[in-house]
Amino acid sequence: MTYAFGTFRFDTESATLMRSDRLVPLERQPARALALLLARAGQVVTRDELRAHLWGEETHVDFDRGLAYCVSQLRSALGDSADSPRFIQTLPRRGYTFIAPVRVDGAAAGAPAGASADPAARPARISNWISAAAIAGVALVVGAAGALMIARDRPPPPPRRPIVAVSVFENETGNAAHDRAVAALSDAIVERLTAIGPAQIGVDGNAAILRRPRDARDWRAVARDTGAVYLVSGQLQTRAGALSLLMYLIRLDDGTHVWVQRIARPPEDRLDTLDGDAAAEIEAAVRKALLR
Repeated sequence: MTYAFGTFRFDTESATLMRSDRLVPLERQPARALALLLARAGQVVTRDELRAHLWGEETHVDFDRGLAYCVSQLRSALGDSADSPRFIQTLPRRGYTFIAPVRVDGAAAGAPAGASADPAARPARISNWISAAAIAGVALVVGAAGALMIARDRPPPPPRRPIVAVSVFENETGNAAHDRAVAALSDAIVERLTAIGPAQIGVDGNAAILRRPRDARDWRAVARDTGAVYLVSGQLQTRAGALSLLMYLIRLDDGTHVWVQRIARPPEDRLDTLDGDAAAEIEAAVRKALLR
């Protein structure tokens, strides 16, 4: 089945998202989330429904981080914004709604997806398909011969986009009241970095190694498991009686710290704005390191 909305078309069978005539890269889990949202367009899809659809009941993952990653990837692919959404609206603590008008292309009402509403049309389609296949075969032979002639002059393929890994931030203050705010930091950073655009950088915030404590997380293993070139990490600490968030960017080919920043807060601060401030600082550091 194919859904059309705005300038986009999404094919559920191939999990392919097109904008006009251009392919929009979309990973498997965000694509599955988009399929469910489109099938329930105009309705609330709860967080629990998305979790069950994406991972089932038997898979144990960090659902909150996984959902945040999927939705941020979708918004990036669609050019959408959480503040003024055109496609995906967030309903705090409830779920998400696809709010744009959606048109269903493909099967006629009541017919299986991919079935023709007119059985008499099938022989013509088969004949057309055989003709198209024969033409395609000839074109393939001619194209292969031409490719062999020009292969030496073809420029090398473009380099792969760099990947940034974002680990879970840690609460080292000893105050459990800060656990929730610290847990939200990495999600906010993943969403902010993903908004840069999947064509420019990849963001991995869901690998198992990124949820390990800092003293059990070797940077070489992070590089091996995620394919990332940089690691974002940090800790909330108490320093001179005040709260202090230490953030750093590690280059994973040699383990060196290329950027370190500390954000201080008063001891009584509720940390409501800390995730936004931290995400903005880290985005600037990543852009400087990777997108000069």
